Amino acid sequence: MPQHTPSQHPVMQRVGQAVMLHRAGDREEARNRLAELWADPGPDAGPLQRCTIAHYLAAAQDDPRSALRWDLVALAEADAVDAGPAPCTDGGEPSPVPRTQAGGAPSRGASDGTRGLYPLLYLRLAGDHLALDCVPAARHELGRARSAAARLGDDDHGRRTRAAIEALADRLADVAAGTPPSGPRPADGGGGDPPPDGATGGSPLA
Repeated sequence: MPQHTPSQHPVMQRVGQAVMLHRAGDREEARNRLAELWADPGPDAGPLQRCTIAHYLAAAQDDPRSALRWDLVALAEADAVDAGPAPCTDGGEPSPVPRTQAGGAPSRGASDGTRGLYPLLYLRLAGDHLALDCVPAARHELGRARSAAARLGDDDHGRRTRAAIEALADRLADVAAGTPPSGPRPADGGGGDPPPDGATGGSPLA
C-alpha cells in the first residue's frame, strides 16, 4: 500500500479541490464532492483524512445543526488518530463522541500533528453553538479551544489560531451583552479555515 505524507495523500488533494470550489462560491458542489469523498475515501484513508473531510464538510453545510453534527464527527475522528478506530453507528459513520481528556485537552498520547488539530476543532464547535444561539455551549467550547491552543508554539499557525479564538471570544461577548457583534460573522461559523495543505505543525486543518 502506498505511503503518503498528510499533504500528499490523494484524499487531501481532493479535499483541497472542494475547498477551492467552496471559497469560489460553489458551496453546493463543494458539499456534494465532500459527501462523495466521505462515502468512499479509498482503502488507505485513515482517521486523519476522515477528520479533514468531516471538518470541511461541516463548513459547507447550510444548516447550522448539520454543521455541528459534522464538526462532532471531525472531533471523534481526530481522537481516533491516536486512540484507535472510533466507534461506528449502524450507518457506518463514526459516532460523534469525543474522547479527549476532561477540560478539552488532547490525550497525553496525542502526536504533535493531532495536537494541532484540537484548537481549530473546538473553535469550530464554539462557532456552531453560537450560530445556534447556545451561548453556554459556545463558551464551553471556546474554553476548550483556548486550553488546547496553549499547547501550540509561537509560530504562524499558533498565532493565527489564537487570534481566531479571540475574535470569536469578542463576538461571543457581544452576543452575551446583547449588543451587535463587533466583527463580521464567518460564513463557516468557526473563524475561517485555510486550505488543508498540512503545511503547519503537521495539521491538515492549519
